[in-house]
Amino acid sequence: MRYDLVIFDNDGVLVDSEPIANTILAAYLTELGHPTSYEDSLRDYMGAAVHRVHDLVLERTGQRLPDDFDATLHARVFTAFERELEVVEGVADALGKLAADGVPYCVASSGSHERIRVGHRKTGLDRWFRDETIFSAQDVGRGKPAPDLFLYAAERMGVAPERCVVVEDSTLGVEAARAAGMDVYGFTAMTPAAKLAGTKGYFADMAELPGLLA
Repeated sequence: MRYDLVIFDNDGVLVDSEPIANTILAAYLTELGHPTSYEDSLRDYMGAAVHRVHDLVLERTGQRLPDDFDATLHARVFTAFERELEVVEGVADALGKLAADGVPYCVASSGSHERIRVGHRKTGLDRWFRDETIFSAQDVGRGKPAPDLFLYAAERMGVAPERCVVVEDSTLGVEAARAAGMDVYGFTAMTPAAKLAGTKGYFADMAELPGLLA
Protein backbone atom coordinates (compact mmCIF):
# COMPACT_ATOMS: atom_id res chain seq x y z
CA MET A 1 0.00 0.00 0.00
CA ARG A 2 1.36 3.38 -0.97
CA TYR A 3 0.40 6.01 1.59
CA ASP A 4 -0.63 9.48 0.51
CA LEU A 5 0.89 11.16 3.57
CA VAL A 6 3.59 10.29 6.11
CA ILE A 7 3.12 12.04 9.45
CA PHE A 8 6.20 12.18 11.65
CA ASP A 9 6.25 12.71 15.36
CA ASN A 10 9.06 15.13 16.19
CA ASP A 11 10.65 14.49 19.58
CA GLY A 12 12.57 11.23 19.56
CA VAL A 13 11.72 10.51 15.92
CA LEU A 14 13.22 13.44 14.01
CA VAL A 15 15.35 15.00 16.74
CA ASP A 16 17.02 13.26 19.68
CA SER A 17 15.31 15.49 22.21
CA GLU A 18 13.62 13.10 24.64
CA PRO A 19 16.67 12.44 26.88
CA ILE A 20 17.38 16.18 27.10
CA ALA A 21 13.80 17.31 27.69
CA ASN A 22 12.88 14.59 30.18
CA THR A 23 16.05 15.10 32.22
CA ILE A 24 15.19 18.78 32.53
CA LEU A 25 11.50 18.15 33.26
CA ALA A 26 12.26 15.60 35.98
CA ALA A 27 14.74 17.95 37.64
CA TYR A 28 12.36 20.92 37.50
CA LEU A 29 9.42 18.97 38.95
CA THR A 30 11.68 17.68 41.72
CA GLU A 31 12.87 21.23 42.38
CA LEU A 32 9.22 22.28 42.79
CA GLY A 33 8.60 19.58 45.39
CA HIS A 34 7.23 16.85 43.13
CA PRO A 35 9.99 14.20 43.18
CA THR A 36 10.34 12.80 39.66
CA SER A 37 13.04 10.57 38.22
CA TYR A 38 14.11 10.55 34.60
CA GLU A 39 12.39 7.17 34.22
CA ASP A 40 9.20 8.59 35.77
CA SER A 41 9.24 11.43 33.28
CA LEU A 42 9.65 9.11 30.30
CA ARG A 43 6.85 6.86 31.55
CA ASP A 44 4.37 9.63 32.27
CA TYR A 45 5.16 12.42 29.81
CA MET A 46 7.06 11.13 26.78
CA GLY A 47 5.08 12.12 23.71
CA ALA A 48 2.68 14.33 25.64
CA ALA A 49 1.88 18.01 25.50
CA VAL A 50 2.84 20.07 28.54
CA HIS A 51 -0.77 20.28 29.74
CA ARG A 52 -0.47 16.59 30.71
CA VAL A 53 2.21 17.55 33.25
CA HIS A 54 -0.17 20.04 34.87
CA ASP A 55 -3.04 17.55 34.79
CA LEU A 56 -1.12 14.66 36.38
CA VAL A 57 0.51 16.77 39.09
CA LEU A 58 -2.88 18.23 40.05
CA GLU A 59 -4.52 14.80 39.99
CA ARG A 60 -1.82 13.20 42.14
CA THR A 61 -1.09 15.97 44.62
CA GLY A 62 -4.00 18.40 44.51
CA GLN A 63 -1.46 21.16 43.83
CA ARG A 64 -1.17 23.40 40.79
CA LEU A 65 2.14 24.10 39.15
CA PRO A 66 3.34 27.74 39.12
CA ASP A 67 1.90 30.10 36.54
CA ASP A 68 5.31 30.48 34.95
CA PHE A 69 5.97 26.73 34.79
CA ASP A 70 5.65 26.45 31.00
CA ALA A 71 7.79 29.49 30.29
CA THR A 72 10.54 28.38 32.68
CA LEU A 73 10.51 24.80 31.41
CA HIS A 74 10.66 25.88 27.78
CA ALA A 75 13.48 28.34 28.44
CA ARG A 76 15.56 25.62 30.09
CA VAL A 77 14.81 23.10 27.37
CA PHE A 78 15.53 25.51 24.51
CA THR A 79 18.85 26.51 26.05
CA ALA A 80 19.83 22.86 26.28
CA PHE A 81 18.65 22.22 22.72
CA GLU A 82 20.88 24.98 21.39
CA ARG A 83 23.81 23.35 23.15
CA GLU A 84 23.15 19.62 22.78
CA LEU A 85 20.39 18.68 20.33
CA GLU A 86 21.17 16.36 17.42
CA VAL A 87 19.13 15.04 14.53
CA VAL A 88 18.18 11.37 14.74
CA GLU A 89 20.65 9.43 12.61
CA GLY A 90 19.28 8.58 9.18
CA VAL A 91 16.40 11.06 9.21
CA ALA A 92 17.77 13.28 6.44
CA ASP A 93 18.26 10.28 4.16
CA ALA A 94 14.74 9.01 4.89
CA LEU A 95 13.22 12.42 4.16
CA GLY A 96 15.28 12.69 1.00
CA LYS A 97 13.98 9.34 -0.21
CA LEU A 98 10.36 10.35 0.46
CA ALA A 99 10.87 13.64 -1.36
CA ALA A 100 12.53 11.91 -4.31
CA ASP A 101 9.61 9.47 -4.53
CA GLY A 102 7.08 12.30 -4.37
CA VAL A 103 5.55 11.13 -1.09
CA PRO A 104 4.13 14.05 0.94
CA TYR A 105 5.13 14.25 4.59
CA CYS A 106 4.65 16.52 7.58
CA VAL A 107 5.34 16.68 11.31
CA ALA A 108 2.68 16.55 14.04
CA SER A 109 4.11 17.09 17.52
CA SER A 110 2.81 17.52 21.03
CA GLY A 111 5.50 20.19 21.41
CA SER A 112 4.87 23.86 20.78
CA HIS A 113 5.57 25.46 17.40
CA GLU A 114 8.51 27.27 18.98
CA ARG A 115 9.95 24.03 20.34
CA ILE A 116 9.68 22.35 16.95
CA ARG A 117 11.33 25.25 15.14
CA VAL A 118 14.13 25.65 17.68
CA GLY A 119 14.99 21.99 17.24
CA HIS A 120 14.76 22.07 13.46
CA ARG A 121 16.97 25.14 13.16
CA LYS A 122 19.60 23.59 15.44
CA THR A 123 19.68 20.29 13.54
CA GLY A 124 19.20 21.58 9.98
CA LEU A 125 15.79 19.96 9.57
CA ASP A 126 14.26 23.34 8.75
CA ARG A 127 15.28 22.74 5.13
CA TRP A 128 12.96 19.73 5.00
CA PHE A 129 9.82 21.20 6.64
CA ARG A 130 7.95 24.25 5.40
CA ASP A 131 5.74 26.15 7.84
CA GLU A 132 2.62 24.67 6.26
CA THR A 133 3.84 21.13 7.01
CA ILE A 134 4.40 21.70 10.74
CA PHE A 135 1.55 20.98 13.15
CA SER A 136 1.51 21.26 16.93
CA ALA A 137 -0.86 20.33 19.73
CA GLN A 138 -1.15 24.11 20.13
CA ASP A 139 -3.24 24.07 16.95
CA VAL A 140 -5.95 21.82 18.38
CA GLY A 141 -5.84 22.35 22.15
CA ARG A 142 -5.44 18.67 23.06
CA GLY A 143 -2.29 16.62 22.78
CA LYS A 144 -1.82 12.90 22.33
CA PRO A 145 -3.35 10.37 23.06
CA ALA A 146 -6.31 12.33 21.66
CA PRO A 147 -6.45 11.91 17.86
CA ASP A 148 -7.16 15.60 17.23
CA LEU A 149 -3.63 16.57 16.15
CA PHE A 150 -3.22 13.80 13.59
CA LEU A 151 -6.69 14.39 12.18
CA TYR A 152 -5.96 18.11 11.92
CA ALA A 153 -2.67 17.47 10.12
CA ALA A 154 -4.38 15.15 7.63
CA GLU A 155 -7.15 17.67 7.00
CA ARG A 156 -4.72 20.52 6.43
CA MET A 157 -2.63 18.36 4.10
CA GLY A 158 -5.76 17.31 2.20
CA VAL A 159 -5.46 13.58 2.83
CA ALA A 160 -8.05 11.16 4.25
CA PRO A 161 -6.99 9.61 7.59
CA GLU A 162 -7.05 6.07 6.23
CA ARG A 163 -4.48 7.09 3.59
CA CYS A 164 -2.02 8.35 6.24
CA VAL A 165 0.74 6.58 8.12
CA VAL A 166 2.26 7.87 11.35
CA VAL A 167 5.83 7.35 12.57
CA GLU A 168 5.85 7.35 16.38
CA ASP A 169 8.05 6.40 19.32
CA SER A 170 5.68 6.81 22.27
CA THR A 171 2.72 4.87 23.61
CA LEU A 172 0.63 8.05 23.69
CA GLY A 173 1.45 8.75 20.05
CA VAL A 174 0.57 5.24 18.94
CA GLU A 175 -2.76 5.50 20.79
CA ALA A 176 -3.48 8.81 19.07
CA ALA A 177 -2.67 7.50 15.61
CA ARG A 178 -4.84 4.44 16.04
CA ALA A 179 -7.70 6.56 17.39
CA ALA A 180 -7.38 8.70 14.26
CA GLY A 181 -7.84 5.62 12.08
CA MET A 182 -4.28 5.76 10.74
CA ASP A 183 -1.63 3.10 10.35
CA VAL A 184 1.42 3.62 12.56
CA TYR A 185 4.98 2.32 12.65
CA GLY A 186 6.85 2.26 15.93
CA PHE A 187 10.40 3.63 16.18
CA THR A 188 12.09 1.64 18.93
CA ALA A 189 15.29 3.61 19.49
CA MET A 190 14.08 4.57 22.99
CA THR A 191 10.85 2.66 23.51
CA PRO A 192 10.72 -1.17 23.49
CA ALA A 193 8.47 -2.66 20.85
CA ALA A 194 6.39 -4.31 23.59
CA LYS A 195 5.24 -0.85 24.70
CA LEU A 196 4.16 0.16 21.19
CA ALA A 197 1.35 -2.34 20.77
CA GLY A 198 -0.96 -1.94 17.82
CA THR A 199 1.54 -0.75 15.23
CA LYS A 200 1.93 -2.12 11.70
CA GLY A 201 5.57 -2.85 12.49
CA TYR A 202 8.65 -1.71 14.34
CA PHE A 203 12.05 -0.42 13.35
CA ALA A 204 15.13 0.80 15.20
CA ASP A 205 17.07 2.34 12.31
CA MET A 206 15.71 5.18 10.15
CA ALA A 207 17.34 3.57 7.14
CA GLU A 208 14.61 0.91 7.35
CA LEU A 209 11.70 3.34 7.13
CA PRO A 210 11.43 3.94 3.35
CA GLY A 211 11.29 0.19 2.76
CA LEU A 212 8.56 -0.27 5.36
CA LEU A 213 6.44 2.45 3.76
CA ALA A 214 6.90 1.27 0.16
